[in-house]
Amino acid sequence: MPDTAPALESNASKTELPDLAISISGLTKVYEGENGREKKEALTNVDLAVPRGSFFGLLGPNGAGKSTMINIMAGLVNKTSGSVRLWDFEIDQQERQSRCAIGIVPQELNLDPFFTPRETLEVQAGLYGVRRHERRTDEILETVGLSDKADAYSRTLSGGMRRRLLIAKAMVHSPPILVLDEPTAGVDVELRQTLWKSIREMNARGTTILLTTHYLEEAEELCDQIAIINHGRVVACDTTDTLLKQLDNKTVVLLLSENLSEIPQAMRRFDPCQPTANQLEITYRPSSTAMLDILQTAQDIKLPIADIVTEEVDLEDIFLQLTSSEPKMP
Repeated sequence: MPDTAPALESNASKTELPDLAISISGLTKVYEGENGREKKEALTNVDLAVPRGSFFGLLGPNGAGKSTMINIMAGLVNKTSGSVRLWDFEIDQQERQSRCAIGIVPQELNLDPFFTPRETLEVQAGLYGVRRHERRTDEILETVGLSDKADAYSRTLSGGMRRRLLIAKAMVHSPPILVLDEPTAGVDVELRQTLWKSIREMNARGTTILLTTHYLEEAEELCDQIAIINHGRVVACDTTDTLLKQLDNKTVVLLLSENLSEIPQAMRRFDPCQPTANQLEITYRPSSTAMLDILQTAQDIKLPIADIVTEEVDLEDIFLQLTSSEPKMP
C-alpha cells in the first residue's frame, strides 16, 4: 500500500485498515425538477460494499446512475439521503479525510494545455497539501509511462497519453481508493493493455480500484467483484464468477465428419437444431442436463463427431438480462 495523504495520517486513532474501502448505505439522490418538470430520482436506496484491495466493477447503461454515485463520492454532488463512507470516513462529517482517501479519473480530459505533465502533478499535489519532499512526481510519471513526456506541453500529448496523465493526476496524494470512470474510452488496444498493466500493478500493491466501463469483456477479465446498476438501483452485486453462473445456459456444437439428412431420434430429447448438414447445436441447462449425457448419447449412436465447440455465458449476457427491463419495485 502506498503512503497515504497527510489528512489520512492525522487520524492516529485508526490503527487498523478498514475491511471496506467504500461503504454505501441507503444512498438516494433526487434532482429537483425545473420549469415545471418532474423530479428525477437518479439513485434509489443504493447499498454497496467495496472490499479493501479489491478490483471492483460498477456497470450499467447510460443514465443508470453511475456518474451520480461517483460525483457524490467526489464531493461534486450532494446526496439527498443515505450514508457514504470512504476508507471508513463519512463524506459529510469527515470531508477532508474522505476526499484524501479517493482519487478520481474522470471521463473528460480536463487538463490545462499549457502545463507539462510534471507541472500538472506538482500543482495537483500542492492542492492536496502534499509536502514537496513527499511528492512522487517522477515515480508516478514512470508508473504511467510518461517519463519521456514529463516536460512536454499537455496539448502536444496524444489522447492515450492524456488518459494516462489523468490517472497520474489522481495518484499524486497516494489515495487508497482509485475510481476510474471509463478510463479506456477512445484508447487503442495497445495503449489499453499498457494502462491496465499499470493499474493491475497498483491494485497488486494494495490500491482499491473502482472501475466503470462499457467494455464488458474488460470488466470480466479485470474485476473480481461486479455490481450492475440500472435505473438508479443495484440489480446485481457479487463476485464475477458467481454472476457468470447466474445464467443457467450453455451451448455445445457437434461438428460432424459426415452430413446428416435428419436429426437422429436419440438426440432429439436435447432439442438440437441443425445449422448445417454436418452440425448439431444444442443449448441446455447445466443444472438439469449434463454435458456428459449429451456426449454419451452421441457415442452410443456412433455419431461421427469430428470436433466439439462450446459457448460459455459471458458478462454481456448477464448485463443484457439484468438491464433489459425496468427493475422490480421493493
